[in-house]
Amino acid sequence: MTDLVRDDAPGDGRGEPTLGPDLLPPDAVPAQPNTDVLLEVRDLEVHFPLGGGLFGKKRHVRAVDGISFKVRRGTTFGIVGESGSGKSTTALAVMRLVEHTGGDIRLDGEDVGNASGDALRHLRRRFQMVFQDPYASLNPRKRAGAAIREALDLMEIDEPAKRDARVRELFLKTGLRPEQLMLFPHQFSGGQRQRIVLARALAANPELVVCDEPVSALDVAIQAQMLNLMQQLQRDFGLTYLFISHDLGVVRHMCDEIAVMYLGRIVEQASREQLFSSPLHPYTLALWSAAPSFDPRTRGRRNRIRLQGDPPSPIDIPPGCRFAGRCPFAEAACREREPELREIAPGHRVACHRVGDDGRALYPITPDAAEPGASG
Repeated sequence: MTDLVRDDAPGDGRGEPTLGPDLLPPDAVPAQPNTDVLLEVRDLEVHFPLGGGLFGKKRHVRAVDGISFKVRRGTTFGIVGESGSGKSTTALAVMRLVEHTGGDIRLDGEDVGNASGDALRHLRRRFQMVFQDPYASLNPRKRAGAAIREALDLMEIDEPAKRDARVRELFLKTGLRPEQLMLFPHQFSGGQRQRIVLARALAANPELVVCDEPVSALDVAIQAQMLNLMQQLQRDFGLTYLFISHDLGVVRHMCDEIAVMYLGRIVEQASREQLFSSPLHPYTLALWSAAPSFDPRTRGRRNRIRLQGDPPSPIDIPPGCRFAGRCPFAEAACREREPELREIAPGHRVACHRVGDDGRALYPITPDAAEPGASG
């Protein structure tokens, strides 16, 4: 019977304590970022075709329906939303793991969305992905060291003699021990498996790492260790993250800029400070009000915004605002015209008819509902 290697104690694999279970202060990392854009997504659409409808009419699932954003080099851009909002599909489209049906994806000015063959294989070195389930994303028949080395072999990175040394270096960087190189995935804990996945993503020395719910399958204490590790690696390697999550506490801690998605569209986008100090879209407020509060001053007293009903079908999206059917503040115009995502303050964009051009909400925001800073 094999022994399970646990991830109970923090450490860097050499017996030295490194990342404790508590998160570092959100304003401590990352350092002052560069201002140039590494990833640019413009009018991205991902529509999945369905079988023939009535009278042969073609139908599509509009998973991502025209979104645009830019990710600055050395920063973390977060996308948050409930299940079905399109955030994971966006990540897969950026990685070219699902094909987009419209729009542009550019990495440092190079066209990723239309690249193919050798051009795409060359670009693959520059962007890698960390998946949500670390066990499902590892081959159960491959030893941990071989899983990381496979990326180096396929991309022909370094001389063959140097690749084993690179694997050992990545093991140490991600808090694993060299003697664990020969173990299989089932012999690791969940947190350690995610460290292997992270090491594999870093093997090609990428500039962009797309993280799709990278800590949601882990225990809370291990989540904190992984987030601290990811921030440390961001500083060490100058990484840029596209970070997908539904956990508002994680997003607040990790991300410099945040986009809120609902039914395939971005409804609000702002810096972390702007979004948590003055959220404006009713859907954003509903998400924040649903987050658990650890502040004893607000626990049990927050005015929860409870949404009624379910989101519309992404196959048959109604006219007007996609959130109007669940919004407690919707009016007639909301059901007639789809709001434009417009900038109401420098760096702060919102798509809502009930927000004025001066950035003031034209609906009643209660102090408790608009106070997300104490959540998560």
